[in-house]
Amino acid sequence: MNAVRTTRAVRRERGATLIVALIMLALITLLVVNAFTLSSSNLKAVGNMQSREETMAAANQAIERVISSPFYNALGTQTWSVDINKDGTNDYEVTTAKPTCIRAGQATSAYPSDVELGAAMTSGSFWNVDWDIQASVTDSLTGASVIVHQGVRTYLSQTQKETACPA
Repeated sequence: MNAVRTTRAVRRERGATLIVALIMLALITLLVVNAFTLSSSNLKAVGNMQSREETMAAANQAIERVISSPFYNALGTQTWSVDINKDGTNDYEVTTAKPTCIRAGQATSAYPSDVELGAAMTSGSFWNVDWDIQASVTDSLTGASVIVHQGVRTYLSQTQKETACPA
């Protein structure tokens, strides 16, 4: 009779082991699925950040091109092609808006330039003109879109100032 009870106890234990093993397998599966989902979300977030940073870099390149030219002579909207990864193919089309004249002040000791120019060049016939330059770009693949504003100060003669920033 003792042998029969032992055999029944062993059978019950084998069933309990199977149930515990299935529960553990289900928990491990849930952990693996959760880890996969989390890593996929992180990968998407990093990809989105990279797209945004590339569009910002493209906008900044276009603004640098505008600033490096005498933009106050030809005020208007311009479109720039930017090859961000230098592979010979244009990656972004950046639109720079018409530069906005924010403020103009005579270059005197009361309103000095950030650069030491000497007394001969800081007479009343020269002006420090502050501009806002805006560039906008949208990545056609990811839909990432940015608008970048950049302030810049130019040192203009009276004639240049009256032409570019009459107010």
